[in-house]
Amino acid sequence: MGMFDPLKGFGVTFSTMFKKVVTEEYPEVKKVPAPRFHGRHQLNRHPDGLEKCVGCELCAWACPADAIFVEGGDNTEQERYSPGERFGLDYQINYLRCIGCGLCIEACPTRALTMTNEYETADDNRQDLIYTKEDLLAPLLPGMEQPPHPMRLGEDEQDYYVNGPELARRQGVPADETVETGREEAAR
Repeated sequence: MGMFDPLKGFGVTFSTMFKKVVTEEYPEVKKVPAPRFHGRHQLNRHPDGLEKCVGCELCAWACPADAIFVEGGDNTEQERYSPGERFGLDYQINYLRCIGCGLCIEACPTRALTMTNEYETADDNRQDLIYTKEDLLAPLLPGMEQPPHPMRLGEDEQDYYVNGPELARRQGVPADETVETGREEAAR
């Protein structure tokens, strides 16, 4: 240990002492995340308002943190929530466990589950960090109808998954830009 070692340490202190401090004014000024940021999950809808989730539970199987719970239900002609035979009856994501990896998004065969740019998910109540289907469903856009209702874009699932966007454009229903562009519809 040399005699000038303490002075070298103070040199670092003095060199940073007079620099301007960088302060984030977080709650007042929110930072806009990158367009492909993995934030809160969203369950998407078809252009007529039916849910895209078919209750297959592949997202729950793909989740390495075991943060997703899905229970499928059967559609009937009187109560139809999705174009397929099944729909997500109970859907929960536990944000106390979620690591934001996006494997659930890749596993979804219908692109029902996407991630938005919303990053403010902190809470002081643990129960409020378990998001249910009602919390995760995308809002109804103009031209959409609240399920349950009959299929409006065709007679079978093929019309929804293959021809759905084109049929919706012809009927004047706005496109779901969160799915088509991979971004939240409005970067708040």
